[in-house]
Amino acid sequence: MDRFEELFSKYDFKNLEFDFVTSSANQLIKDGFERNNDKAVYSQLLSFIDITSLNFSDSQESIISFVNKINAFDDQFEILPHPASICVFPAFVPVVKDNLQENLDIAAVVGFPYPHTFTEVKIAETAMAVMEGASEIDYVMPISSFLASNYDDVYMELTEIKSACQNAKFKVILETGLLNSPELIKKASILAMSAGADFIKTSTGKYSISATYEAVYVMANAIKEFNELNSAMVGLKVAGGVSSTSDAVSYFTLVKSVLGDNWMTPEYFRIGASKLVNNLLSSVSGKDISYF
Repeated sequence: MDRFEELFSKYDFKNLEFDFVTSSANQLIKDGFERNNDKAVYSQLLSFIDITSLNFSDSQESIISFVNKINAFDDQFEILPHPASICVFPAFVPVVKDNLQENLDIAAVVGFPYPHTFTEVKIAETAMAVMEGASEIDYVMPISSFLASNYDDVYMELTEIKSACQNAKFKVILETGLLNSPELIKKASILAMSAGADFIKTSTGKYSISATYEAVYVMANAIKEFNELNSAMVGLKVAGGVSSTSDAVSYFTLVKSVLGDNWMTPEYFRIGASKLVNNLLSSVSGKDISYF
């Protein structure tokens, strides 16, 4: 038994048939949705958002305009919490840092959306982003190496990026839409957490299949087991395709049902989104708001 077989053997891989995972996730959402479907939760959800600008058309001017809206958020919506972080490409981290006046984390993506480059490039990208002011790194795990069961290579890169993060939060994107079974999603979650991930994240949002209830259910249960085995809390970030208030409440309900109240803070639960902010603001206020 090699070290990764030994690692995986510590976890429960029973009841990971797709139909079972689907029915379990849907049942948890059904049981808890109405209890969480209110304005207090909508407001809380705003504080969990990593608001993103990850567009091919991004420019210094567009990022400054984006940041200015963040700066004015508290004045416009003074009784509501602002998002947890602003997430951009690494080259725009200094632009955000120079213009951001609010107390938000600055997240930079690394190896995004495609991780097919040299590990040394990703290490440099991480280190430079942190040096320029990034307090969080959203990094894409080398999916093809993982799918080929090259766990040593994946683990080594994960630990090297973790080291380059220094004190910045290390959020590992699993791209669960490419992991075609709950078992693979669980193995990827375990590998990332064991290598030092502070968060595991569903998706880049750039692949046709992004966040799903099934993926989040498996990831949340992997986090729960990791905590039980290691007495360490790892965060969960849902990203890709979460745009409606109903979507957000469903994921909130699912994660809370598996992990409990201790995870229901920006320190351990995030949603990567942009359009979602407008929809949550509209749901809280009872009128249509298009702020971002």
